[in-house]
Amino acid sequence: MKEFDTIAAIATVLGEGGISIIRISGSKSLDIVDSIFKGKNNRNLLDIKPYSMRYGFIIEKGTEDVLDEVLVTYMKGPRSYTAEDTVEINCHGGVTPTKRIFQEIIKAGARVAEPGEFTKRAFLNGRIDLSQAEAVIDIIRAKTELSMKSAVLQSNGRISKEINSLRNRLLQIIAHIEATVDFPEDDLEEVTSNQVSIQIENIINEVNQLLITADEGKILREGLNVVIVGKPNVGKSSLLNALLKEQRAIVTEVPGTTRDVIEEYINLDGVPIKIIDTAGIRETEDIVEKIGVEKSKEKIMEADLIIFMIDLSRKLDDQDKEIMDYIRDKKYIVLLNKSDLENKVVKEDLIGLNLKYIIESSAKSGKGLDELKDSIKELFFKGEVKNQDIIITNARHKEALIRAKESLSSALDTLNNTLAIDLSSIDIRNAWSKLGEITGDTLEEDIIDKIFSEFCLGK
Repeated sequence: MKEFDTIAAIATVLGEGGISIIRISGSKSLDIVDSIFKGKNNRNLLDIKPYSMRYGFIIEKGTEDVLDEVLVTYMKGPRSYTAEDTVEINCHGGVTPTKRIFQEIIKAGARVAEPGEFTKRAFLNGRIDLSQAEAVIDIIRAKTELSMKSAVLQSNGRISKEINSLRNRLLQIIAHIEATVDFPEDDLEEVTSNQVSIQIENIINEVNQLLITADEGKILREGLNVVIVGKPNVGKSSLLNALLKEQRAIVTEVPGTTRDVIEEYINLDGVPIKIIDTAGIRETEDIVEKIGVEKSKEKIMEADLIIFMIDLSRKLDDQDKEIMDYIRDKKYIVLLNKSDLENKVVKEDLIGLNLKYIIESSAKSGKGLDELKDSIKELFFKGEVKNQDIIITNARHKEALIRAKESLSSALDTLNNTLAIDLSSIDIRNAWSKLGEITGDTLEEDIIDKIFSEFCLGK
């Protein structure tokens, strides 16, 4: 079975650097590396102490040619990342030496690891559960310290602890119900519908508390999609540069300079904000610009928030009004840009827009930027980004919580509308199973495979 193969992968990004790390995991990992290793005074690796490092050279098996000078680390299972015997080779950074050593490892008997297979083995070997495994990729992809902290808490089992507590309580309820139903002649304390209802309501409240964090958690994990829109030359690229505090977008006096979509991240109190600068929306015959305009419209449809920029120094025209109609049903903030110039926009022109989120700004001077950031926090985080102990950041976890809550609500209905208390245990067991999908205890194997396939190689 491939689960018992010895696997290998390059664990660092390929390119020029100080070192590269090649990771090998499985029962034959030490033997495989020993077969291509030559230590000082021809010392081999077989007597290496666990959790120590040995200096030497990797050689080509057929020719005995030295490929690179290396340090080899040995971690004995189960006290390793995968809970298996694991060897890591530190070689010189660079594409050629790293690939050559990796090729020798494969020739010596290891199999090329699939994406996420090291973490999958840690899960299959019981060192971590599925929510902790998913947190590993979140740590790698984290764009701010706050999103990384949330992922680290999850990787340490903070969410698992909460979910396992809820599941244990559900299991106790099921056990009590089934005991009183199956063994009525025994002198057991009778469990009443009222008692079970109170316990179920308490668990539903706790599930609700977790779900409340999910929307903010999704943003923390994936970033908030913010699209800057407006007709050409209103200052969209200048705003992007002002937010990034660097000259990222090309700014000129020529309308239609931005012909594609530019994406960058900023950090807003620890929240990753993906700022998307779009091509100006207007009728155009330029084929390249036309494609950019269509991409802009796609990004608007996908956006969590739209920043609609209006040029105060020009009267509103049909292009502005077309965008106003396009974004009316979305979450938006209106920036009245170039407020340092003569104002040619009258209030009557803005009828139909939410006045609460209309801000006078100047991308050139930075006026209105703090107000813009405060408005984003108010729209999505009730004015403040809180540093919470437990946040549901994963859409899969949110879905499982919703399904568990539905089953618990169904159990409550059964308890309230029938005298047969044992019928509710079916829904309670379904809720227990749904919560188990978060930790991986009750999840189908093909879904588990799909989750790990999204990981990077070598992790």
